[in-house]
Amino acid sequence: MSNDEIFAAAYREHYWAVSRYVARRLQGRADEVEEVVAEVFTVAWRRRADLPATPLPWLYGVARNCLANAVRGYGRRRRLLDRLGNDEAAHGRHIVDSPDAEAPGGWVHEALARLSPADQEVLRLAAWEELGAEEIAVALGCGRRAAVMRLHRARQRLKTQIDRLRPSTAVDALSPRGFGHG
Repeated sequence: MSNDEIFAAAYREHYWAVSRYVARRLQGRADEVEEVVAEVFTVAWRRRADLPATPLPWLYGVARNCLANAVRGYGRRRRLLDRLGNDEAAHGRHIVDSPDAEAPGGWVHEALARLSPADQEVLRLAAWEELGAEEIAVALGCGRRAAVMRLHRARQRLKTQIDRLRPSTAVDALSPRGFGHG
């Protein structure tokens, strides 16, 4: 199979997985998702001779780099709009949630947001993209043992943050401590 055919097969097979990967990381910025995905496959096309036999983890690695570029660009545009005074808040078009409008599981997302970007990424690769250690290593550009260690440590840090943020549950209320024992 030629490099062009290998690329075409990778594109057909993995376009939606890469799109989901990017969309989950650009929450609320759907207009940028297609741009980033197009950039991922542009890079893949230029480097089609380098596509590995299992291209998805490699494509996720390319997507990470493209996302970093997109986020930097978004930040530059945001700062420019702020300097120009032409942002949505200045024109009264922002929406404020009511205090009781907590998203289901919002505290879990908050715990994840408190982690470093590196911890967030390794956890997302494992949970959202359902990659194994070998594939995470490829996506992050590190060895398998390093990927396993990063994932283990990130999970520990996430658990610590969840324990700090977790709302009390009905189970806690029904425990012996909840009935004044002790």
